[in-house]
Amino acid sequence: MVANRPLTIAAARGPGSSAMFYLAAAVSDFYVPVSEMPEHKIQSSGGPLQITMKMVPKMLSPLVKDWAPKAFIISFKLETDPSIVIDRARNALEIYRHQVVVANILDSRRSFVVIITKDSETKLLLSEEEVGKGIEIEEKIVDDLLSRHTAFIHDKN
Repeated sequence: MVANRPLTIAAARGPGSSAMFYLAAAVSDFYVPVSEMPEHKIQSSGGPLQITMKMVPKMLSPLVKDWAPKAFIISFKLETDPSIVIDRARNALEIYRHQVVVANILDSRRSFVVIITKDSETKLLLSEEEVGKGIEIEEKIVDDLLSRHTAFIHDKN
């Protein structure tokens, strides 16, 4: 699996405090296993369809606990409900014990995020002028995380 490649590298090399894992947000938390997929086209004459999906395994916990416990680890929390996103991001930090969650809302994910750490919340927003210049929110995210990673390395050494 391509998604496991960073974890395989982490396990093999045992990264230290200078390593950073910038984990892409999951496309979905659910999937249909290949072994359960039909071999041929599903016929509509069979009536309504019911699909049972499996949970995608959570890889953040073994990454933080076992494979790269000294590394700087960033995850993402995407929600559709703005009223729960910060609490969900804080909950992820508490459960997984990593350094940063980039919290965002589906409708505004291209222009607004909140960088959540144990001690802070930093809002990153693109202005109309920045949007007009073609600047993407990822540039601000990477700049912010780079400075946090540098401070993390400095604090560990």
